[in-house]
Amino acid sequence: MDLAIKIIQPFAALLLSPMLLGVINRVKAKFAGRQGQPILQPYYDLWRLFHKGAVYSTTTSWIFKIAPLICLASVILAMMIVPLGGGSSLFSFNGDLILAAYLLGLMRFFIVIGALDTGSSFEGMGSSREVHFSALAEPALFIALAAMARQTSSISLAGIFAGVTTQMWTTGCATLLLAAAAMVIVLLTENARIPVDDPNTHLELTMIHEVMALDNSGPDFGFIMYGSALKLWLFAAMLVGILLPLAGLSQWIAMPVTILGIFAVSVMVGIIESCMARVRLISVPNLLLTAISLAILSLVFALRS
Repeated sequence: MDLAIKIIQPFAALLLSPMLLGVINRVKAKFAGRQGQPILQPYYDLWRLFHKGAVYSTTTSWIFKIAPLICLASVILAMMIVPLGGGSSLFSFNGDLILAAYLLGLMRFFIVIGALDTGSSFEGMGSSREVHFSALAEPALFIALAAMARQTSSISLAGIFAGVTTQMWTTGCATLLLAAAAMVIVLLTENARIPVDDPNTHLELTMIHEVMALDNSGPDFGFIMYGSALKLWLFAAMLVGILLPLAGLSQWIAMPVTILGIFAVSVMVGIIESCMARVRLISVPNLLLTAISLAILSLVFALRS
Protein backbone atom coordinates (compact mmCIF):
# COMPACT_ATOMS: atom_id res chain seq x y z
CA MET A 1 0.00 0.00 0.00
CA ASP A 2 2.85 2.38 0.87
CA LEU A 3 4.53 1.70 -2.48
CA ALA A 4 1.26 2.38 -4.30
CA ILE A 5 1.02 5.80 -2.63
CA LYS A 6 4.60 6.61 -3.60
CA ILE A 7 3.88 5.72 -7.23
CA ILE A 8 0.57 7.59 -7.37
CA GLN A 9 2.12 10.84 -6.11
CA PRO A 10 4.30 11.64 -9.16
CA PHE A 11 1.58 10.46 -11.56
CA ALA A 12 -0.89 12.83 -9.86
CA ALA A 13 1.57 15.69 -10.34
CA LEU A 14 2.22 14.81 -13.98
CA LEU A 15 -1.50 14.60 -14.68
CA LEU A 16 -2.87 17.53 -12.67
CA SER A 17 -0.10 20.15 -12.70
CA PRO A 18 -1.18 21.87 -15.98
CA MET A 19 -4.61 22.39 -14.44
CA LEU A 20 -3.04 24.75 -11.88
CA LEU A 21 -2.36 27.22 -14.69
CA GLY A 22 -5.95 26.88 -15.86
CA VAL A 23 -7.28 27.56 -12.34
CA ILE A 24 -5.11 30.69 -12.04
CA ASN A 25 -6.33 32.02 -15.40
CA ARG A 26 -9.96 31.30 -14.50
CA VAL A 27 -9.64 33.10 -11.14
CA LYS A 28 -8.08 36.13 -12.85
CA ALA A 29 -10.87 36.12 -15.43
CA LYS A 30 -13.57 36.06 -12.75
CA PHE A 31 -11.97 39.01 -10.97
CA ALA A 32 -11.92 40.89 -14.28
CA GLY A 33 -15.56 40.07 -14.99
CA ARG A 34 -14.77 37.84 -17.96
CA GLN A 35 -15.71 34.26 -18.80
CA GLY A 36 -12.08 33.33 -19.28
CA GLN A 37 -10.40 30.31 -20.79
CA PRO A 38 -11.48 26.75 -19.94
CA ILE A 39 -9.66 25.30 -16.96
CA LEU A 40 -8.32 22.58 -19.28
CA GLN A 41 -6.89 25.09 -21.77
CA PRO A 42 -3.25 24.35 -20.76
CA TYR A 43 -3.79 20.71 -21.79
CA TYR A 44 -5.05 21.83 -25.21
CA ASP A 45 -2.04 24.11 -25.59
CA LEU A 46 0.38 21.33 -24.69
CA TRP A 47 -1.33 18.93 -27.11
CA ARG A 48 -1.07 21.51 -29.88
CA LEU A 49 2.62 22.23 -29.20
CA PHE A 50 3.58 18.55 -29.03
CA HIS A 51 2.05 18.03 -32.48
CA LYS A 52 4.03 20.81 -34.09
CA GLY A 53 7.54 20.86 -35.45
CA ALA A 54 10.43 22.77 -33.91
CA VAL A 55 12.31 25.56 -35.66
CA TYR A 56 15.97 26.15 -34.76
CA SER A 57 18.08 29.17 -35.49
CA THR A 58 21.33 28.60 -37.38
CA THR A 59 23.21 30.31 -34.55
CA THR A 60 22.15 27.72 -31.96
CA SER A 61 23.98 24.53 -31.05
CA TRP A 62 23.07 21.20 -29.46
CA ILE A 63 22.86 22.97 -26.08
CA PHE A 64 19.75 24.84 -27.16
CA LYS A 65 18.13 21.61 -28.35
CA ILE A 66 18.70 19.57 -25.19
CA ALA A 67 18.04 22.38 -22.69
CA PRO A 68 14.20 21.99 -22.64
CA LEU A 69 14.47 18.21 -22.13
CA ILE A 70 16.96 18.56 -19.27
CA CYS A 71 14.82 21.27 -17.67
CA LEU A 72 11.78 18.99 -17.75
CA ALA A 73 13.74 15.96 -16.50
CA SER A 74 15.22 17.99 -13.63
CA VAL A 75 11.87 19.20 -12.34
CA ILE A 76 10.36 15.70 -12.67
CA LEU A 77 13.16 14.27 -10.52
CA ALA A 78 12.70 17.05 -7.98
CA MET A 79 8.97 16.37 -7.94
CA MET A 80 9.62 12.72 -7.06
CA ILE A 81 11.41 13.88 -3.91
CA VAL A 82 8.63 16.14 -2.61
CA PRO A 83 5.91 14.04 -0.93
CA LEU A 84 2.19 14.74 -0.95
CA GLY A 85 1.04 14.59 2.66
CA GLY A 86 2.84 13.37 5.72
CA GLY A 87 4.28 10.20 4.20
CA SER A 88 7.42 9.56 2.20
CA SER A 89 7.96 10.10 -1.50
CA LEU A 90 9.42 7.80 -4.12
CA PHE A 91 12.98 9.05 -3.45
CA SER A 92 12.92 10.11 0.21
CA PHE A 93 16.17 10.14 2.18
CA ASN A 94 17.94 12.31 4.74
CA GLY A 95 19.04 15.53 3.09
CA ASP A 96 16.73 15.13 0.10
CA LEU A 97 15.64 18.76 0.42
CA ILE A 98 19.13 19.83 -0.68
CA LEU A 99 18.99 17.59 -3.76
CA ALA A 100 15.52 18.91 -4.66
CA ALA A 101 16.76 22.50 -4.47
CA TYR A 102 19.81 21.72 -6.59
CA LEU A 103 17.72 19.93 -9.20
CA LEU A 104 15.68 23.12 -9.51
CA GLY A 105 18.98 24.97 -9.83
CA LEU A 106 19.98 22.59 -12.62
CA MET A 107 16.72 23.38 -14.38
CA ARG A 108 17.46 27.09 -14.13
CA PHE A 109 21.05 26.61 -15.33
CA PHE A 110 20.04 24.86 -18.54
CA ILE A 111 17.24 27.24 -19.43
CA VAL A 112 19.71 30.11 -18.95
CA ILE A 113 22.49 28.62 -21.08
CA GLY A 114 19.90 27.57 -23.66
CA ALA A 115 18.78 31.20 -23.89
CA LEU A 116 22.37 32.44 -24.08
CA ASP A 117 23.11 29.93 -26.85
CA THR A 118 20.74 31.79 -29.18
CA GLY A 119 22.99 34.85 -29.21
CA SER A 120 19.96 37.09 -28.67
CA SER A 121 20.55 40.25 -26.64
CA PHE A 122 16.98 40.09 -25.31
CA GLU A 123 17.38 36.53 -24.06
CA GLY A 124 20.74 37.43 -22.57
CA MET A 125 19.03 40.28 -20.71
CA GLY A 126 16.37 37.91 -19.39
CA SER A 127 19.00 35.38 -18.35
CA SER A 128 20.89 38.08 -16.45
CA ARG A 129 17.73 39.03 -14.55
CA GLU A 130 16.92 35.38 -13.87
CA VAL A 131 20.35 34.68 -12.36
CA HIS A 132 20.28 37.90 -10.34
CA PHE A 133 16.90 37.25 -8.77
CA SER A 134 17.49 33.53 -8.24
CA ALA A 135 20.64 34.38 -6.27
CA LEU A 136 18.30 36.08 -3.78
CA ALA A 137 15.45 33.57 -3.94
CA GLU A 138 17.61 30.51 -3.22
CA PRO A 139 18.89 31.73 0.19
CA ALA A 140 15.30 32.40 1.25
CA LEU A 141 14.32 28.87 0.20
CA PHE A 142 17.26 27.21 1.95
CA ILE A 143 16.88 29.21 5.17
CA ALA A 144 13.12 28.58 5.33
CA LEU A 145 13.70 24.85 4.86
CA ALA A 146 16.47 24.97 7.47
CA ALA A 147 14.05 26.55 9.94
CA MET A 148 11.51 23.81 9.27
CA ALA A 149 14.23 21.16 9.60
CA ARG A 150 15.21 22.59 12.99
CA GLN A 151 11.60 22.84 14.12
CA THR A 152 10.74 19.25 13.14
CA SER A 153 14.18 17.72 13.88
CA SER A 154 14.33 16.22 10.39
CA ILE A 155 16.46 16.95 7.31
CA SER A 156 14.18 15.23 4.80
CA LEU A 157 11.08 16.75 3.26
CA ALA A 158 9.00 13.72 4.24
CA GLY A 159 10.13 14.09 7.86
CA ILE A 160 9.47 17.83 7.84
CA PHE A 161 5.94 17.48 6.49
CA ALA A 162 5.21 14.57 8.84
CA GLY A 163 6.51 16.63 11.77
CA VAL A 164 4.01 19.45 11.29
CA THR A 165 1.34 18.73 13.91
CA THR A 166 -1.50 20.63 15.52
CA GLN A 167 0.59 20.85 18.69
CA MET A 168 3.40 22.51 16.72
CA TRP A 169 0.94 25.14 15.55
CA THR A 170 0.34 26.07 19.19
CA THR A 171 4.00 26.12 20.23
CA GLY A 172 5.86 27.09 17.06
CA CYS A 173 3.32 28.96 14.96
CA ALA A 174 5.73 31.88 14.46
CA THR A 175 8.27 29.60 12.77
CA LEU A 176 5.64 28.05 10.51
CA LEU A 177 4.01 31.32 9.49
CA LEU A 178 7.28 33.13 8.79
CA ALA A 179 8.65 30.18 6.80
CA ALA A 180 5.38 29.96 4.85
CA ALA A 181 5.44 33.71 4.11
CA ALA A 182 8.99 33.41 2.77
CA MET A 183 7.94 30.41 0.67
CA VAL A 184 5.04 32.37 -0.85
CA ILE A 185 7.44 35.05 -2.10
CA VAL A 186 9.83 32.40 -3.43
CA LEU A 187 6.93 30.62 -5.14
CA LEU A 188 5.82 33.80 -6.91
CA THR A 189 9.40 34.58 -7.96
CA GLU A 190 10.36 31.12 -9.17
CA ASN A 191 7.14 30.72 -11.15
CA ALA A 192 7.16 34.13 -12.86
CA ARG A 193 4.03 35.40 -11.17
CA ILE A 194 2.95 38.91 -10.21
CA PRO A 195 4.26 40.98 -8.40
CA VAL A 196 7.70 39.76 -9.58
CA ASP A 197 6.94 38.92 -13.21
CA ASP A 198 3.86 38.91 -15.43
CA PRO A 199 3.44 35.61 -17.33
CA ASN A 200 1.08 37.30 -19.81
CA THR A 201 3.38 40.11 -20.90
CA HIS A 202 5.06 40.05 -24.31
CA LEU A 203 7.21 43.16 -23.92
CA GLU A 204 10.80 41.95 -23.90
CA LEU A 205 12.08 44.94 -21.93
CA THR A 206 10.04 43.95 -18.85
CA MET A 207 10.07 40.14 -19.08
CA ILE A 208 12.22 37.94 -16.86
CA HIS A 209 11.34 34.28 -17.30
CA GLU A 210 9.38 34.23 -20.55
CA VAL A 211 12.01 36.15 -22.51
CA MET A 212 14.37 33.16 -22.16
CA ALA A 213 11.96 30.99 -24.16
CA LEU A 214 11.35 33.36 -27.07
CA ASP A 215 13.25 31.18 -29.58
CA ASN A 216 11.73 27.88 -28.43
CA SER A 217 8.91 26.45 -30.51
CA GLY A 218 6.82 23.33 -30.92
CA PRO A 219 7.62 20.44 -28.56
CA ASP A 220 10.54 22.35 -27.01
CA PHE A 221 8.23 25.15 -25.90
CA GLY A 222 5.76 22.50 -24.72
CA PHE A 223 8.47 20.95 -22.52
CA ILE A 224 9.17 24.36 -21.01
CA MET A 225 5.47 25.02 -20.36
CA TYR A 226 4.99 21.58 -18.83
CA GLY A 227 8.10 22.04 -16.69
CA SER A 228 6.77 25.38 -15.46
CA ALA A 229 3.48 23.75 -14.42
CA LEU A 230 5.36 21.00 -12.56
CA LYS A 231 7.55 23.59 -10.86
CA LEU A 232 4.47 25.46 -9.66
CA TRP A 233 3.05 22.16 -8.37
CA LEU A 234 6.31 21.42 -6.54
CA PHE A 235 6.51 24.77 -4.74
CA ALA A 236 2.81 24.66 -3.90
CA ALA A 237 3.28 21.16 -2.43
CA MET A 238 6.12 22.43 -0.23
CA LEU A 239 4.01 25.38 0.95
CA VAL A 240 1.06 23.11 1.75
CA GLY A 241 3.39 20.68 3.53
CA ILE A 242 4.58 23.49 5.80
CA LEU A 243 1.09 24.77 6.60
CA LEU A 244 -1.13 21.68 6.93
CA PRO A 245 -0.78 19.45 10.03
CA LEU A 246 -1.31 16.07 8.37
CA ALA A 247 0.65 13.98 10.88
CA GLY A 248 -1.26 10.92 12.00
CA LEU A 249 -3.62 10.86 9.02
CA SER A 250 -3.75 7.94 6.64
CA GLN A 251 -1.83 8.54 3.42
CA TRP A 252 -5.02 7.85 1.45
CA ILE A 253 -6.55 10.85 3.24
CA ALA A 254 -3.47 13.09 3.50
CA MET A 255 -2.67 12.91 -0.22
CA PRO A 256 -6.08 14.14 -1.49
CA VAL A 257 -6.09 16.86 1.18
CA THR A 258 -2.64 17.98 0.02
CA ILE A 259 -3.79 18.04 -3.61
CA LEU A 260 -6.77 20.20 -2.63
CA GLY A 261 -4.34 22.46 -0.77
CA ILE A 262 -2.18 22.75 -3.89
CA PHE A 263 -5.18 23.90 -5.91
CA ALA A 264 -6.04 26.33 -3.10
CA VAL A 265 -2.54 27.78 -3.54
CA SER A 266 -3.26 28.25 -7.26
CA VAL A 267 -6.44 30.13 -6.33
CA MET A 268 -4.35 32.29 -3.96
CA VAL A 269 -1.91 33.04 -6.79
CA GLY A 270 -4.82 34.05 -9.04
CA ILE A 271 -6.18 36.38 -6.34
CA ILE A 272 -2.74 37.96 -5.80
CA GLU A 273 -2.34 38.56 -9.54
CA SER A 274 -5.82 40.10 -9.70
CA CYS A 275 -5.32 42.45 -6.74
CA MET A 276 -1.68 43.50 -7.16
CA ALA A 277 0.36 45.19 -9.83
CA ARG A 278 3.78 44.13 -10.96
CA VAL A 279 6.53 45.91 -9.06
CA ARG A 280 9.36 47.73 -10.82
CA LEU A 281 12.35 45.56 -11.68
CA ILE A 282 14.60 47.57 -9.36
CA SER A 283 12.20 46.78 -6.49
CA VAL A 284 12.25 43.00 -6.97
CA PRO A 285 15.49 42.57 -4.96
CA ASN A 286 13.84 44.38 -2.04
CA LEU A 287 10.96 41.91 -2.16
CA LEU A 288 13.37 38.97 -2.17
CA LEU A 289 15.39 40.49 0.68
CA THR A 290 12.11 40.61 2.59
CA ALA A 291 11.72 36.87 1.97
CA ILE A 292 15.25 36.28 3.27
CA SER A 293 14.50 38.35 6.37
CA LEU A 294 11.31 36.39 7.03
CA ALA A 295 13.19 33.10 6.61
CA ILE A 296 15.95 34.25 9.00
CA LEU A 297 13.35 35.24 11.60
CA SER A 298 11.73 31.85 11.18
CA LEU A 299 15.08 30.17 11.81
CA VAL A 300 15.68 32.35 14.89
CA PHE A 301 12.32 31.33 16.37
CA ALA A 302 13.07 27.68 15.54
CA LEU A 303 16.44 27.83 17.31
CA ARG A 304 14.87 29.41 20.40
CA SER A 305 12.10 26.83 20.69
